[in-house]
Amino acid sequence: MRRYTTENLRDIILISHAGAGKTSLGEAMLFNAKATSRLGKVLEGTSVLDFEPEEQKRQSSVFSAMHNFKWKNKGVLLLDTPGDANFSSEAILGLKSSDNAIFVIDAIDSIKPHTENLWNMAKEDGLTRTCFVNKMDRERADFDQVLADIAEIFETKALPLTIPIGKEDAFQGVVDVLRKKAYLFEKNGSGSFKEADVPGDMADLLEETYAKVIEDLAEVDDALMEKYLEGGELSSAELASALTAGVLKGNFLPVFAGSALLNMGVQPLMDFIVTSLPSPKDRAMPELKNAEGKTRPIKPEESEPFVGYVFKTMSDPYTGKLSMIRCLSGTLNPDSSVYNASRSVKERVGSIITLEGKTTKPLDQVGPGDIFAVAKLKETKTGDTLLSDTLDMTLPSPKFPEASMNMAISPKAKGDEDKIMPALQKLMEEDPVLKVYRDEQTGEFIISGLGQLHIELTVDRLKRRYNVEVELKPPKVPYKETITATAKVQGKYKKQTGGHGQYGDVQIEVSPKERGEGFEFENAIVGGVIPRQYIPAVEKGIMEAMKEGPLTGNPVVDFKVSLFYGSYHEVDSSEMAFKIAGSMAFKKAMEECRPILLEPIMNITIMVPEECMGDVMGDLNSRRGKIEGMTAKGKYQELKATIPQAEVLMYAPDLTSMTSGRGTFSLSFSHYEQVPYNIQEKLVAEAKAAREGK
Repeated sequence: MRRYTTENLRDIILISHAGAGKTSLGEAMLFNAKATSRLGKVLEGTSVLDFEPEEQKRQSSVFSAMHNFKWKNKGVLLLDTPGDANFSSEAILGLKSSDNAIFVIDAIDSIKPHTENLWNMAKEDGLTRTCFVNKMDRERADFDQVLADIAEIFETKALPLTIPIGKEDAFQGVVDVLRKKAYLFEKNGSGSFKEADVPGDMADLLEETYAKVIEDLAEVDDALMEKYLEGGELSSAELASALTAGVLKGNFLPVFAGSALLNMGVQPLMDFIVTSLPSPKDRAMPELKNAEGKTRPIKPEESEPFVGYVFKTMSDPYTGKLSMIRCLSGTLNPDSSVYNASRSVKERVGSIITLEGKTTKPLDQVGPGDIFAVAKLKETKTGDTLLSDTLDMTLPSPKFPEASMNMAISPKAKGDEDKIMPALQKLMEEDPVLKVYRDEQTGEFIISGLGQLHIELTVDRLKRRYNVEVELKPPKVPYKETITATAKVQGKYKKQTGGHGQYGDVQIEVSPKERGEGFEFENAIVGGVIPRQYIPAVEKGIMEAMKEGPLTGNPVVDFKVSLFYGSYHEVDSSEMAFKIAGSMAFKKAMEECRPILLEPIMNITIMVPEECMGDVMGDLNSRRGKIEGMTAKGKYQELKATIPQAEVLMYAPDLTSMTSGRGTFSLSFSHYEQVPYNIQEKLVAEAKAAREGK
């Protein structure tokens, strides 16, 4: 039997920028509903939602956390997400598993850039959106400014359903706009309040706000609007119906005021969640789709086949892997099996559990809207689709931001080389944005993330979970070398040590090729001056020598070698001798062919607010970037440019600083280009010093 029926279930996700008070709001809800016995506090390390060591150390959410509570005979599944952009994948996946987004806005700092990004994602995913203006008890709290910013930044109507009584130290509670009642709260975190008449000095504000709210609600339905315009009074039932319909349509943004930390103004929001937000049955579901583009609708009914979406993977060295799943349709029982349509494998489901912070409880059955966990699914990963039927149809894959920062990673202890990759593989299963790969040219292991904090916390988890300590440093740039002139040279290897000696003699012409054309070897020997069996050895010697150019020890590219003459000895010649001769000839040629250094040039696409364009363009020019075009995208500008890779190794924090966190960028390889001579001289000197230091 299920905990809650689908009709009586509400899935909510708490979302905003870091520090706005999402976790504190979640803790207040859980405490008010008696799901917890005390009001957890992030700063005191008593939060049930921020329980990971990294979160307690930072006093801020790093991972999504789940809990649930019962309020007025309705079940609420709550997902608390981190607000730092370094961990945005947690919020992106959370949006795929929820129906209703509660935006927590700081009454002091208002709407920050990352909240704006999350708003757009929630809108695109079709979630209802509600706002809780937090920290009304703090100095410089400004409820009116937040309402103005909602209209300007979110481009939607703010519908204040509660308004604050006082602010800063004088904050006492809230006024319920539709009921025209005041709720005066205790300031001890208990959530206790008494109902009272609206303060006299707020009468005019209440009437003004009430009139505007009624007008906005009437606009939801033509019949209501007609009644309103004719002077008729809208009943409570009509207003409640209009509120629910308007929330579903996204006609406005319901706004509540309060202080999560003091547990003031939270209960009216909780009442709204269970009375006005939609159940999973009321939302449009995504469609299943196969490789040919055929679709199949999903109905959130228990009688339908089971469809589940894996939105998060948790890995622990002791308990193993946990897959967090949102049920979209059908039911699932313990000790059953499902088909992973994303990987075309069957998976065995053992026990089904719910997470309440870091604790777990078993479930007898899950159905549409339920969010639950299954342990030890062997092949299943984040983003997979699970079905009761063997169908090759999957749900749409989420789009994640591209990793924008790379660091070279190496073990501190020599014996830990073999531990790094298995541990990182497990962390990558949890975090789909995190990438680790080996750079073939530099030989370094590269870890890619959304920012410095993202990578640093990954390193912390490596140490805590898997006892692997690593060092981070900026990655080496994969420079290459090439030539700009043609030369004819001889390479002759002759060695006599008694008995058979070694003899190989080659003459080659080395000439440059166009950029990107690679290496070409031409056998131009005539008359058998070098026997055919030794020709491949010459090429092999050159190919080995070209791995380390004379300038910086980087590979040599884009040149042609023509083997046109040489000599051999019937007794002393060998493949090894001709291989060494080829290598000697190539190294000699490089001294005469005027080698230059090439650097990788990247395509960079930057999305920035219009007012930041000047700073970003000036910075790109200082980094040797070449701007190729700009396109307006609403309030943002999309800037496309090419830029040397060496100039953007640590670009992520700089762009964040220039744009107050609103800028994003992506990189892709474009081509190789000559390094300016002044920079080449510096790089050659550094490489020489490094070689001599060894």
